[in-house]
Amino acid sequence: MVNYNRLWHKLLDLKMNKTELRAASGISTSTLAKLGKNEIVSLEVLEKICETLNCDLGDIASFVEEDEKSNG
Repeated sequence: MVNYNRLWHKLLDLKMNKTELRAASGISTSTLAKLGKNEIVSLEVLEKICETLNCDLGDIASFVEEDEKSNG
């Protein structure tokens, strides 16, 4: 399962909110909602976010085992 907690921490570090990320990267509100639910999004979306935040994929996402998802 994919986990986007690193993305939310990065936004806090950059003092950027989700709405600002959405506008700067050009992603839709529904895509942002998917990210908030740790749902799968396209690689194109992740690339847009990485370009916007000037980071790598590992800086915004991680993979966790299914049994760890309830632990965060």
